[in-house]
Amino acid sequence: MKSKIKRTNDELKADRPSLEEIKQIPRLPISILVENVRSVHNVGSIFRTADGFGASKIYLTGFTAYPPREDLSKTALGAENSVPWEHFENPIDAAEHILKSGQELVLLEQTMNSKNLYDLDYPFPLCFIVGNEVNGVSEELSSLATIHVEIPMRGIKQSLNVSVATGVAGYEFSRLYSSFKK
Repeated sequence: MKSKIKRTNDELKADRPSLEEIKQIPRLPISILVENVRSVHNVGSIFRTADGFGASKIYLTGFTAYPPREDLSKTALGAENSVPWEHFENPIDAAEHILKSGQELVLLEQTMNSKNLYDLDYPFPLCFIVGNEVNGVSEELSSLATIHVEIPMRGIKQSLNVSVATGVAGYEFSRLYSSFKK
């Protein structure tokens, strides 16, 4: 008889920590500031990704959707209950709060000064900023970040979906932090 390769959904769920257990697992010194993201599905996906790489917090700002919302929860699959989050009406207030807490602001955006995401060393703790699906991060918020990075694009499109870009950056920062700690 051939042995199976894939784990079933029930097997995966059996290994998953409970909401109480997740509180005991150390989070990485990486947070996300989300500015004016229109799609509630993108926000739900950002929660799921943040849970996956161990983000310390998500700052939801402006008109970005925030829990509790059934449509957000449907995409987040419960991650909105496992990742700490806070909502700020004004993104600048959130950025100032983050800076006062000692985190470096890293802008994930194509700017005149942005560098390749994979070519830099980063100070931790950090908070990376992602923005609106059409307009990106506002000029005012962009000006508060001391590090500007972009994901290299090799095709005909110049950007990724905001939730996908959050995943790429979040996992890269997670990888760098984990290798830095060794």
